[in-house]
This record gives sequence, structure tokens and C-alpha cells, in this order.
Amino acid sequence: MFTLLKKEVSGFLSSLIGYIVITVFLLINGLFLWVFPSEFNILDFGYAGLDGLFMMAPFVFLFLIPAITMRSFADEKKSGTIEFLATQPISDMQIVWAKYLSGLVLVIFSLLPTLIYFVTVYILALPPGNVDTGGIWGSYLGLLFLGASFVAIGLFSSSLTDNQIISFLIAVFLSAFLYLGFEFIYSFDLFGAVDLFIKSLGISTHYASISRGVVDTRDVLYFISLITLFLLLTKLSVQSRKW
Repeated sequence: MFTLLKKEVSGFLSSLIGYIVITVFLLINGLFLWVFPSEFNILDFGYAGLDGLFMMAPFVFLFLIPAITMRSFADEKKSGTIEFLATQPISDMQIVWAKYLSGLVLVIFSLLPTLIYFVTVYILALPPGNVDTGGIWGSYLGLLFLGASFVAIGLFSSSLTDNQIISFLIAVFLSAFLYLGFEFIYSFDLFGAVDLFIKSLGISTHYASISRGVVDTRDVLYFISLITLFLLLTKLSVQSRKW
């Protein structure tokens, strides 16, 4: 498994896609946070915080993470190398885990440079250091869970087809629905007492909760359950080739 994980990570970092994804993520967030005049611009807003980053990053991830994962299984199926992997002394679940962890590593690599934003805001605050550190670290944890969930969803989408574009579109749709769909349904107030439960099924509710700086075990269990569900679905999808 670790050999496959190393191969997957090396594959990302030895090709342009890994660097393009990281660069695009940092560029989009950097422009909106420091250059473009908008509600996200830290200098215009005059408040020492990274709220803009944590509001924008999920929407950037909605497209960038499917771009990372779209080739994970689709490319293996198209080239026929999935059958070669099946002959190796490694289980289907280990294959899924290796590909999942490699995608997660790239997400972490994308987030690490944004710590520069935190240091900058920390220094610019009056007085220096007058920032909501707990809220910022909570938001980073929420963003990590969010990215981990999108990777699992993208991996499942890639396992459904041998076409990378179709994989990308499925992943974007599923991720967007799980992030925003339940909030949209909740806004109609159609189900009475069940409305809050429907809202709690969406990712955004739990992401917003963690971003307040208070790590609730219910939110952590939600993300772990969501990731586990899609990894198991991916395993079933990969195993379906044997049926």
C-alpha cells in the first residue's frame, strides 16, 4: 500500500497537475484576499482575520479537488492498469486508501502555504497578535475535513467511469449538493420539525460549526462517517469489475 501511495504522490508532484492545482488555489485566494476590492479583501475590510479565506476556499475546492481525483480510477480503467493492480499483493481497500491518501496529501500541500496569510494577518493586527487564533485554527481543521470529504467523493466518482471529464462533473455535482443542497432544501421550510435534521445532513453546517473554533465531536463524527461512506462505496465500485 505504501509503495502505491508513494507512486501516486510522486505521480502528482512529477506532473504539472499537482503544481497547477496548488498554484491556482493560492492564486485565486490570494487575489481575493489581498488584491481585488471585495468583501473578502483583508486590507479593505480592516479586520485582522482570515474569514474571507475560509468562505472562498470551499468553493475553490469544489472544482480543484475533482480535478485532482478525476484521473484516479478513470485513467486506470481506460489504460487497463486497474487489472495489473488487481494482480498485485494488495487488497482493493488498500488501493482505495492509497489513492485517497495521495489526494489528501495534495490538499494539505495546498493549505500549508496559506499559513503565510495567517502570519501576515497576525503581524498586521493592532496590536500585533490580536487575532482570533482559536477560530482560525478551527477553520483550518474544518477546511481540512472539507477537503478530505471532497477527495473521498471525487475518488468514488472516478471509480464509476473511465472518462475523466464525466468523473469531474459527477464529483462537482455530488460535492456541491452535499455542501449546499441540504441548506437549499432547508431554506424552503417544507418539512417542519425535520428541517433541522435535513440541514444537519449537509457539509456546510458542520464546516461552519468547526470554523467557530469549537471542535464538537458530532461534527468530527459526521466528517469521518461521510468519508468512510464514500470510501466504502468506492471499494464496492472497484470490486464491481469482478462481478
